[in-house]
Amino acid sequence: MLLSEIVIERIRTEGPLSFHDFMEMVLYYPELGYYNSLQNKIGANGDFYTSAYLSASFGAMIGRQIEEMWQLLDKKPFKIIEYGAGTGLLCHDILDYLKNNTPSLYDNLTYCIIEKSTSMLEMQKKHLSEKVSWYATIHDIPEIDGCIISNELVDNFSVHQVIMEDQLMEVFVDYKDSFVEVLKPAKKELVDYFDTLHVQLPKGFRTEVNLEAVSWIRDVAKSLHKGYVITIDYGGLSSDLYKNHRSSGTLLCYNKHHKNSNPYQFIGEQDITTHTNFSALSYWGLQSGMECCGMVEQANFLLALGIKEYQELALKNNRGNLQMAMHESLMNYRLLIDMGMKFKVLIQQKGIPKHSLLGLKFLNTSGTGSFLKN
Repeated sequence: MLLSEIVIERIRTEGPLSFHDFMEMVLYYPELGYYNSLQNKIGANGDFYTSAYLSASFGAMIGRQIEEMWQLLDKKPFKIIEYGAGTGLLCHDILDYLKNNTPSLYDNLTYCIIEKSTSMLEMQKKHLSEKVSWYATIHDIPEIDGCIISNELVDNFSVHQVIMEDQLMEVFVDYKDSFVEVLKPAKKELVDYFDTLHVQLPKGFRTEVNLEAVSWIRDVAKSLHKGYVITIDYGGLSSDLYKNHRSSGTLLCYNKHHKNSNPYQFIGEQDITTHTNFSALSYWGLQSGMECCGMVEQANFLLALGIKEYQELALKNNRGNLQMAMHESLMNYRLLIDMGMKFKVLIQQKGIPKHSLLGLKFLNTSGTGSFLKN
């Protein structure tokens, strides 16, 4: 049975689904949902690239930031928690960097992966073994002193879609010869989301509400005993996400490296993403006991950690390999210019005195000063 048929049958049985429940089914339905299917998702034969796929230096720079965090935690036993590890490349590159550069940290390190996708989990287990263990939820991991990482995680949480009319309305999905949208008055939790962030939507404005991100950051804050949270994703502050040019929302779909804005086609065969609201992560993180260290563009994060010098040294060690040099040049463009300016890096901390972090050296304080007002 096709996933589209399963979705249609559920609608006929239960009535219109909230867009959140529709998105959850098409992305995560067992075996047939996009992230639980066996199809290639990342790379040239997939639907999109991730930063970790472009260059091992991306993971090395995160490893370099983790080195500093470990030092600030008095060089004690350290846990790295990675949510949604994809093919496992980022985990591999972080561990490879630390093993070769900071053996004293590597020897006192445990790496925990929390993975929702069964197909990705199987892929990870094929080439990750040393230092790595897998968990269904962060609540299964004992006291966490260390760093919790997510790279392109929050943008794939299932979201509610809303439209402001005379009151806030929520988008539901019905089926009448094709998928159609119907509107119902939004529940209080969705209205409260905007009130809490001091956001007033103009009439006709359509956008998304990521309540799963709120629950996620609360869980992370509760589970972290002492240390840091690094969230890497594309998105922005409320002041950016609710500008007039965003009045149709931020939802995008990816199929074979082509973007579209129609989530009702290629059911189970395309990725569906939305921009991350870093104001929301910062606010609810703060409410749960985590301070915001700062947010920068991914390019500035990587440059501050010395990615150019790191790559130049790697090229010197492979001098004469013209093909490698050309490949690195192309990957650098994508990592630092293309994705580097679209993606943001948010760092939060809990249980330790505040210190300046190397990765936030180029922090633009005017852009991240007050998350509650932006």
